[in-house]
Amino acid sequence: MNATDLRTGAVVPTQATRPRRDVRVLVVGAGFSGIGAAVRLRQAGVRDLLVLEKAPQLGGTWRENTYPGCACDVPSTLYSYSFTPDTAWSRVFAGQREIHSYLRATAERHGLGEVLRFGVQVRGARWDPVAGRWLLETSEGPYSAEVLVLATGPWHVPRHLDVPGVEEFTGPVLHTARWDRSVDLTGRRVGVVGTGASAVQLVPAIASRAAAVHLFQRTAQWVLPKPDLPVPAVANWLLDHLPCSRKALRAGQYALQEGFGYAFRHPRLARLLETGARAHLRLTVRDRALRRALTPTYRLGCKRLLTSSTFYQALAQPHVHLHPTAVAAVRGDEVIGADGTTARADVLVTATGFSMGEPPLARSLYGSGGRTLHDTWGGEPQAYLGTTVSGFPNLFLLLGPNLLGGSTSAITVLEAQLAYLTDALAHLDRDDRRVLEVRAAAQAAHNAAVQDALRTTVYNSGGCTSYYFTPSGRNTFAWPWSTGRLVRRLRRFDPAAYTFHVPGPPPSPATAGWEGQRRFVEPGSAP
Repeated sequence: MNATDLRTGAVVPTQATRPRRDVRVLVVGAGFSGIGAAVRLRQAGVRDLLVLEKAPQLGGTWRENTYPGCACDVPSTLYSYSFTPDTAWSRVFAGQREIHSYLRATAERHGLGEVLRFGVQVRGARWDPVAGRWLLETSEGPYSAEVLVLATGPWHVPRHLDVPGVEEFTGPVLHTARWDRSVDLTGRRVGVVGTGASAVQLVPAIASRAAAVHLFQRTAQWVLPKPDLPVPAVANWLLDHLPCSRKALRAGQYALQEGFGYAFRHPRLARLLETGARAHLRLTVRDRALRRALTPTYRLGCKRLLTSSTFYQALAQPHVHLHPTAVAAVRGDEVIGADGTTARADVLVTATGFSMGEPPLARSLYGSGGRTLHDTWGGEPQAYLGTTVSGFPNLFLLLGPNLLGGSTSAITVLEAQLAYLTDALAHLDRDDRRVLEVRAAAQAAHNAAVQDALRTTVYNSGGCTSYYFTPSGRNTFAWPWSTGRLVRRLRRFDPAAYTFHVPGPPPSPATAGWEGQRRFVEPGSAP
């Protein structure tokens, strides 16, 4: 086989004369989910494995988001793999560079260079029921796998500002997920569109060097203070030499996160959190008009919870201006608000987040019935336990529909899913049952229960609109119960919810199945 240099992404030839193309398990994506999957699968004894990553290096969202101030809003010790703790975090909430370095170090520590393939874009996949395999078309040619794991993540495809004139803006236009470090903001007027998580981090980071910052806010956000403190060396030493201290710290942070989650499931309790958020705003922003513009009119937790101890302070500076309006258009170097206000800018930053919902491959992933995942979902993604989809045998989604929430660490959810995945593969090994598929009735019953439970949570009843919802009004993002319940449901694979069978003889070679089949096309292009 070949190996990959994790620093450069270059393929290093070893004993094999060509890269493996036909494997038992193929993982798409090398971010937190893909790296975690590779480690856990290998620990479970799965050696016939490949991870395909379209970029030249690993990291996922922590590779792509390099805007000033980018950091995690979950404590570092909780936002890391339990099977690979890192006690050398420099801050309570790690920054982008440190998290990216942690992922590279984890891959090196577990010897993943031999299973990672960089610069390989998966263009589509089709289930072959005769071979019992997924046949993939990639930028490097065909691959095939018995089991396909999508680790592409929900924070992947940037959502761009779509208003008249934005393409004719006279200066650079940057998206926070596609930052251009060659653009110097020093002494320049910067227009920022959006007040979500990236804007809350970006504005304080650029305010000190920009001549002016104009922040356009369509909807006010609840912001709680963030205790982002440096971690002293002695603390890291204790965590490294006293394992019980690390467990206690993680348990304490988990309990705090679950406390927020309990309030989100009981919206009346969210008012207590709102009291703290209002106090934070009142103590930081003295201007009453500005304070009113920054005060939300919906329940805390209805949108993603934001934390920052510097955002309000930045807005209180005289050269930072809040425009409490959506952007209606761009004309030359002017950003025009829906309320008619205008602001001149030399650089325009769109902190508009990501297109949530479907995995990037949904339109080119064909299941057992010949339909794509996109067509099967019909705009409303759903899965059994957010992990498997009826009609798509041997397919596993990581961080899939209705698994996350306003307070849950994505890593906790991911590790629970990886336990489910490895247990599922163990069931496939029994009696040589090579194909599993979740029963449609089990999937429907689970999703009906999820939607019913969501009705009374703050996510659905808090009086706001958010990316949790599809255009039809269905919440396809949030998990309505505790994280503990999620972990218990995913701790062990439940074979009663699935059908198993053995496919017919596979073709030889496995990748020959592409002959005569419909070619994949990019979404929106002609076949």
